[in-house]
Amino acid sequence: MNLNLAGKRALVTGSSSGLGEATVRLLAAEGAAVVVHGRDEQRTQAVAEAIRANGGKADIAIGDLTGDDGADAVASAALAGGPVDILVNNAGAYRHLSWADATPDTWRDTYEGNVISGVRMIQRLVPFMRERGWGRVITIGGGLAVQPMHQHPQYNATLAARHNLAVSLARELRGTGVTSNVVAPGAILVEAVKDLLTEIAPARGWGESWEQIEQDATNELVPNDIERLGRPEEIATAVAFLASPLSGYISGATLRVDGGHIRGVA
Repeated sequence: MNLNLAGKRALVTGSSSGLGEATVRLLAAEGAAVVVHGRDEQRTQAVAEAIRANGGKADIAIGDLTGDDGADAVASAALAGGPVDILVNNAGAYRHLSWADATPDTWRDTYEGNVISGVRMIQRLVPFMRERGWGRVITIGGGLAVQPMHQHPQYNATLAARHNLAVSLARELRGTGVTSNVVAPGAILVEAVKDLLTEIAPARGWGESWEQIEQDATNELVPNDIERLGRPEEIATAVAFLASPLSGYISGATLRVDGGHIRGVA
């Protein structure tokens, strides 16, 4: 399917690795000019160069979005190559902490990095989308926003905030031609997840092969109807659709890409 992204320009925050990298690569393959964002210039540049080697258009933006100066630098770099039509707020982080270990400072830092960082980019880029009468804002959320677990409570709460702000933004953008939606991944197989599951597999009695470890980990930790972990490319596909002109009648929505892990009618 042609998503009609040629001529569009997209900034994907946190796109030097993982889900963000998969997303920026797919958007570029679909014809969008992309801005690869990260804090590590060498790693960010490597992603951009790989996209260019495949015939895509890619610039880079370097900066830490947990501060205004970094957000200003990223917005400036992104806009230097032309107007940004698509903003994918993907950047964020989490730590596996218990309620006892997650101090108030940890909660504050997590909220700064996972919520306010996205607000900074919205405030710097969305006004220009409104002026042009077209734009897409996609926030990467997650199932823990609606079905939190007892672990890493500070992260669960920031996902809920990301979902909430995306819907509030959709209401604010009513009638402007700019939409705001959420893609909510389930457990996704990135390198860090594979390393973690392989490390804890022996203590949990999971299989020795990666195929068996994945199946056992899925059944025990994130049971779903597909019976495996998701792949970054599957999240990127959902983002690319919501970023395209074909999604013009979708706003304030959450698209769950989790194999059916989250149960619900909405």
